[in-house]
Amino acid sequence: MNITILGSTGSIGTQALQVVDDLKGTKDISVLAISGNSNTELLEQQARKYNTKYAVVADENKYSDLKNRLADTDIKVLCGEEGLCTASTLGGVDMVLSSIVGFAGLVPTMKAIESGKDIALANKETLVTAGALFTDAVEKYGVRLLPVDSEHSAIFQSMHGGAEKEVRKILLTASGGPFFGKTRDELTEIRKEQALKHPNWSMGAKITIDSATLMNKGLEIIEAKWLFDVDIEDIEVVVHRESIIHSMVEFVDKSVIAQLSLPSMKHPIQYAFTYPERLPSPDSSVSFSQIGKMTFFEPDEETFRCLALAKKAGRMGGTMPTVLNAANEVAVSAFLHDKIGFLDIADFVEKVMDSYKNKLNPTIEDIIMTDKSVREEYRI
Repeated sequence: MNITILGSTGSIGTQALQVVDDLKGTKDISVLAISGNSNTELLEQQARKYNTKYAVVADENKYSDLKNRLADTDIKVLCGEEGLCTASTLGGVDMVLSSIVGFAGLVPTMKAIESGKDIALANKETLVTAGALFTDAVEKYGVRLLPVDSEHSAIFQSMHGGAEKEVRKILLTASGGPFFGKTRDELTEIRKEQALKHPNWSMGAKITIDSATLMNKGLEIIEAKWLFDVDIEDIEVVVHRESIIHSMVEFVDKSVIAQLSLPSMKHPIQYAFTYPERLPSPDSSVSFSQIGKMTFFEPDEETFRCLALAKKAGRMGGTMPTVLNAANEVAVSAFLHDKIGFLDIADFVEKVMDSYKNKLNPTIEDIIMTDKSVREEYRI
């Protein structure tokens, strides 16, 4: 199998390359193209190690640096969105792992679908902002859409326990983030250093902040709606602090099927790469005697308001999820640059959502323009 990894220098991308190494001897995987945002040193290392045909740096200002680093090789160096689209549509590529963080993954992933590539999806913003368009394209071009988020991979695997018509609801698990149980008053002075300390997962900065605000879980609800063709009301969030159960599916006979493993993104990445097979993994097994117990709680949507805002946007549909996502990316960036407080993230997102008129049945152009408009009008 030949793959392109969009976002190879990020948390998901680097772990995906580890999975490629882990599978040597059991599954032949060649990495034909990689992309990163601006880390040219790591891109060079990856391109040389995996002998890729293409290396793409999204930051056009870093193009010359990467080109010089790889000047003694036959590796083609590209940059910007055009380069990402080239990497995602290469002839001979069977699967594209879309793990670019944020809205930037939208167009390259859509181009990959249109060129007939199977998609291992770790970029939730594509389904959040353009779910209807993506699912329609997947059906039109006859490709497979395999979820890489641990929760959606768990749901996908649990769905095998029954027919689609037999599903009663989805139980989407959440770790609760670093501030589980805290009140709004206790969160007023939270700094980014505290918010970046996730109790269970090692992730990039943006998704770690989203986990702390529970926006990440809200985005996953919208994503699950499109991936599994269910209503928002049929998705229940359950806080599970141990992060051993990655999500569950309840069927009409009230049976619940879950997928369990230790917190590691390598599990869902490998399953997407090897589906429908299951191949050996070097990762550790779950030891139930060491875990001892597993706990479950309802999420506090009054304190962590981003979850409720995401549900609202998901119910509204149209361009509102795009507004939600763009406003959140602006707010999270501002928080990481010490421009706003932790609780200001939800307040900002709500203000932007209230100011925008929703447009139903948007085109891809409508979605791109809405995203651009939010970012330009509401800079912090």
